[in-house]
Amino acid sequence: MKILKRGLLTLLLYFLFLIGNNCGVAQNPNVQLLQAFPNLTFTSPVFLTHSNDGTNRIFVVQQNGLIKVFPNDSNVTPASVKTFLDISNKISASSGEEGLLGLAFHQSYINNGYFYLDYTAPGPLRTVIARFKVSQTDPNKADSLSEYRILQVNQPYTNHNGGCLMFGLDGNLYIGMGDGGSGGDPLNNAQNTHVLLGKILRLNINDTTNTTRYKIPVTNPFYNDSASGRGEIFSWGLRNPWRFSQDPVTSLIYCGDVGQGVWEEIDILQNGKNYGWRVMEGLVCYNPPSGCDTSGKTLPIKVYNHAGGACSVTGGYVYRGTRRPELQGAYIYGDYCNGKIWMLRYNNGNVTSDSLLATLPTSLSSFGTDQFNELFIIGYSNGKIYRFNRSNPSGINILSNSVPGNFYLSQNYPNPFNPSTIINFQIKESGLVTIRIYNMLGKELDVLVNEKLNAGSYNVRFNADNLTSGIYFYKLEMRNFKDIKRMVLLK
Repeated sequence: MKILKRGLLTLLLYFLFLIGNNCGVAQNPNVQLLQAFPNLTFTSPVFLTHSNDGTNRIFVVQQNGLIKVFPNDSNVTPASVKTFLDISNKISASSGEEGLLGLAFHQSYINNGYFYLDYTAPGPLRTVIARFKVSQTDPNKADSLSEYRILQVNQPYTNHNGGCLMFGLDGNLYIGMGDGGSGGDPLNNAQNTHVLLGKILRLNINDTTNTTRYKIPVTNPFYNDSASGRGEIFSWGLRNPWRFSQDPVTSLIYCGDVGQGVWEEIDILQNGKNYGWRVMEGLVCYNPPSGCDTSGKTLPIKVYNHAGGACSVTGGYVYRGTRRPELQGAYIYGDYCNGKIWMLRYNNGNVTSDSLLATLPTSLSSFGTDQFNELFIIGYSNGKIYRFNRSNPSGINILSNSVPGNFYLSQNYPNPFNPSTIINFQIKESGLVTIRIYNMLGKELDVLVNEKLNAGSYNVRFNADNLTSGIYFYKLEMRNFKDIKRMVLLK
């Protein structure tokens, strides 16, 4: 019986190694990483997002306490980058895991101007969740004096500070809290439901009580049950949930929880679930190292080990953009140390595919999205922002490499169209080409092309699945040419 058990354990560990070792999977040769903003370099960037107000601006969070804002244009120059907010005088930065770590814009930011930060502050060392407001006179400047502190949590050590903020589809603010640091969770915070460390918190920040600047959602697991745990807790048993996100289509919340020394994991976060740390690391026992009690623990959907230079999972997003339609619905995630970027598909409670997409040439601190749900990848050490190249199914097709005699933008065909149409264009010199889609009010809806192209003839497909019937415009711009045409969507 002992030999049989030993054999089964060996087989299980070998199986775990196989499913966890992503590094042996072939990289997708069709997916390339391009610098999204080649002229820009940031200092220790840790997050990227947009302001949810239709302005198509990009906000980059720097760990040193600055938030930068600029137009979502690959040709943007440093002169167009503004400092949206500087809280460098508020943060603690004594270790590599402290500083300004998270940013979330309120879902009604266009009306109230509110955004929320997660940062570490000194004296005592603590995580601060605070609300700020945009300036009344300058949309590219925040009011630095508008800070309204929502929550503060003391940190016993300098590492494992979490830092992710997200407004869920339910309107509540989700906060990722690490286990408090050191190694192995020595205070057993993650399993202690009476402390906020090692948890995902969920707060209603649109209302307050007599004693707090938020209310507890009534569906939180310990709502009105202080004997069992803190009301703010949504889920627990997490080591350092550095980055998580919610898929707007399926509503699933994906989380990359950074492992201890062997296993990294991807979890589907659910209300009232215990994800096992420090009892378990990934799918195996940690404390105790064998024979641990796994009852009541929710296992990760994916684990991988530290082979091939991996060391720390960076949670990402389910892809809902248009640049790579073949990635629609796939969860994109990566590893901080080796820069590997993977995609997995999770359907009906199972991972149905998992493969390596690309490798970032630097450490991968985070992912982010713009207002069109296009994905960006953040290089921490070199301060560069990347994105995927555009694939041919919805991207640019080369019709001819010969140099035409003039610039030309054709009428789309078919026209009227439903739901997609083709736009032909030709350029007689190399340079940055942009084709943007606008509605009747002049509001930008999409960027079909934003790349440097050689002289030649091209076409690009525009898909209007998410638009209503009406008149729209498309505009081609280059250094020496500009043209605009009208098209009709008829559903």
